Amino acid sequence: MYTVGIDVGGTHTDLVLLDTETGEIQVHKTPTTVEDPSKGAVLTLDEHIKKQGISPKDISYLMHGTTIATNIALEHGGAKTGLITTEGFRDILHMARHKRPQTFSLQLDLPWQKFPLVPRRWRHTVPERMVPPGVILRPLDESSVKSAVALLIAEGIEAIAICFLHSYLNPEHEVKAKKIIKKMAPNIFVTTSYEVTPQYREYERFSTTALNAYVGPKTSQYLGTMSESLKQNGIAADLHLMQSSGGATTLQAAQLNPVNLLMSGPVGGLMGGIFIGKSAGFSNVITLDVGGTSADIGVAPNGEVLYKHILDTRLGDYHAMVPMAEIDAIGAGGGSIAYVDSGGQFQVGPRSAGANPGPASYNKGGIEPTATDCMLAMGWIDPSSFLGGRLTLQKDLALKAIKDNLCTPLNLSVEEAAAGAIHILTHSMTRACEINSIRRGFDVRDFALVAFGGAGPLFACAIANELSISTIVIPPNPGLTSALGLLASDIVYEKSQTVMLVANKANVDKLKTAYNKLESVLYSMLKADGFKKDEISLEWAADCRYEGQGYELVTPYPNANESSKINLSEVLTNNFHTQHEKQYGKSFPEKNIQIVNIRARGRGATAQVKACNLKKLSITGKKAEPCSSAKAYFLSDGKLLYLETPRYSRKDLLPGHNILGPAIIDQMDSTTMVLPDWKATIDQMGNIIISRGAEL
Repeated sequence: MYTVGIDVGGTHTDLVLLDTETGEIQVHKTPTTVEDPSKGAVLTLDEHIKKQGISPKDISYLMHGTTIATNIALEHGGAKTGLITTEGFRDILHMARHKRPQTFSLQLDLPWQKFPLVPRRWRHTVPERMVPPGVILRPLDESSVKSAVALLIAEGIEAIAICFLHSYLNPEHEVKAKKIIKKMAPNIFVTTSYEVTPQYREYERFSTTALNAYVGPKTSQYLGTMSESLKQNGIAADLHLMQSSGGATTLQAAQLNPVNLLMSGPVGGLMGGIFIGKSAGFSNVITLDVGGTSADIGVAPNGEVLYKHILDTRLGDYHAMVPMAEIDAIGAGGGSIAYVDSGGQFQVGPRSAGANPGPASYNKGGIEPTATDCMLAMGWIDPSSFLGGRLTLQKDLALKAIKDNLCTPLNLSVEEAAAGAIHILTHSMTRACEINSIRRGFDVRDFALVAFGGAGPLFACAIANELSISTIVIPPNPGLTSALGLLASDIVYEKSQTVMLVANKANVDKLKTAYNKLESVLYSMLKADGFKKDEISLEWAADCRYEGQGYELVTPYPNANESSKINLSEVLTNNFHTQHEKQYGKSFPEKNIQIVNIRARGRGATAQVKACNLKKLSITGKKAEPCSSAKAYFLSDGKLLYLETPRYSRKDLLPGHNILGPAIIDQMDSTTMVLPDWKATIDQMGNIIISRGAEL
């Protein structure tokens, strides 16, 4: 039997196919079909299994990482969305929070007002009122709901978000309103704030629910089309999706709450990087995923995913109060365009050539130089072996693009301009790594840099030099690590609830009751997915703050199964003091701790690939023989060096082989650069371990 991970990026669609019996991995890579990414994903899978003689019936599990919801939000291409809310609260989405990008500007176009999820004319209010702790002060006026829905239907609305005040404490009115809408307009996508994020803070809850409705119709259609297309190709395995939290979810759950897919693509890379790090023996890792359009950076101490603070979980201009792994994405990749701006400054990115027309060297009509063109000019990329020889790069077009767009205005040679562009991109990625590691209190010298994506291994040594990182790990298939990460994830659901309790002995029973309700929901969801009780694990956490504070910290609990054996309030209190001290350098043991929200995460064990499942390789000879040798340019201390550089084929490298830099390692999905004063060794899992040292 086989399991499949498919990751669709802006430039390429990556496929990893795992033989569950032998542990062998097969990979495939094709250009993304931008007009309909699901079409390319299915064709990529169909093309590969036919080539390998694999029956569609032998595929038992299929996992997909997608950027469809992300692109809809960033490109402002969502559905015509309406909002039904409590009377008097029509403009919460417009007012947002007091924070502004330019605090003292009197003529400021706020992004969420310039491109609103729900224009004011489609926001309707109805009489109803719920007050804490969930008491109905004013019943829902159902006739007003019907009138509002009729007006929205007349406007051609495609999705409706229902957000009532304090519905996180009692969802009765939202449930009634949804039933009315589904009866009047069964084809309209309807979502309630209680289903999406039942937490206090009106603006964040309203924004998240509206965003769910905004991306819902197109995302649901995309996933439905892909699922149906897979079945038409004889693949009966259910489709699973990667969530922003780093766990998988089912097709049905993803279609209901597509807002959880906003970071689906980048999180697959983070999970793949953590998996590769563990397979190579490194628990502390910084992941560097550089594709054609962006670079995604993540930090995982002890191999654990870090999560963004719930008030920092944004996508572009919009707030999304959902669990989201801590990943920083910047516009830096192989397709990043190098140019001179109107002020005469040398810039690279975030604008990208993408898959079409792509870099100038692709010979598809691109005339602006990209990072790929610059690396080609420096001799780093072999034009004849790119993508395994399936695409021959045109070096003369790359040189012309650099000369026309950079050399003349900057008064530089082609090689100097190319090296400058690579240096600018390296600096951008180094800064992003610093922000996510050093500035968060981590010592990067204790971490290994796991570099992947099509371009990550080309930048790894230069970034490690800047950060004083001594070890780099390059996976066996760098360009397909995100797809591999999809298969290293379990099914995960998270439920939360606002409780507003003081952490003391008097409230322990209330706390346990609230957690048990969340657990019951999670158990039901996972059992519906086919998991048995012994395949389900539960984790608890709470959003806590000192009384009087305005913001809270996510505070972990021990495993939920141990809750009956410990003093919950005491453990939570100690954990919060520790968290606060780590985050802010001080704690206040004399103050009461307020529990704002509780969180429960249910995990169904489905990870299809583990390090112990992969086929280990035997240690062989020590000497690696290069395929060829040619001179390449390197930037060192501001000087451009022109050094003889051997090139190796990755498929010829076996465990135990050693390589001394400078050296270049070519393979179908990526190119690895080993800079001078660095050396590389192949480990038993097939990873390239690059470390400092001028001697073997």
